[in-house]
Amino acid sequence: MARAVASRYARALADLVLDPRRGLPAEKAAAEVAAFHEVIRSSPDLRNVLLSPAVTPARKRTVVARLADRTEMSRLVRNFLYVIIDHRRTAMLGEIVEAFRTILDERTGSAEAEVRAARELLPAERDDIARSLGRMTGKRVRCKFSVEESLIGGLVARIGSTIYDGSVRGQLDALGRRLTE
Repeated sequence: MARAVASRYARALADLVLDPRRGLPAEKAAAEVAAFHEVIRSSPDLRNVLLSPAVTPARKRTVVARLADRTEMSRLVRNFLYVIIDHRRTAMLGEIVEAFRTILDERTGSAEAEVRAARELLPAERDDIARSLGRMTGKRVRCKFSVEESLIGGLVARIGSTIYDGSVRGQLDALGRRLTE
């Protein structure tokens, strides 16, 4: 049930953000909501204030307004957070952020890729990888890069449930399976 509720809020936010009359880029809205969620996760005091039923919604809104002013948060995202507070859904913000990102990706033809490489990649290499994954998937790909030295060489990319393994370790494992057959 919680997932369905989070999905409803995420769809409502996506509808607003993707409305061309709003003038708020979808990526900016996604980044703002995710950043706010990260602030809540990293601050136990803030989390306690926003989740406590003893704190009035008006005081919670004041706290959000101060944070929004400091981070130059858009009016649309700020109002969305007020709705979350008013309906006592703050505890679900993580699920809402995740569902919102998924809905935005579906509606805008985007995808997120987790790319693990054997070494740190140069910016030009990162751009080439993102373009190549975009051509392979037919989507605009946002990449999250990390280093995993156990790959020996090459890289592994995961987009959704699809894994593209171009690592030396993967090739050695495949060769080992063929030799034992």
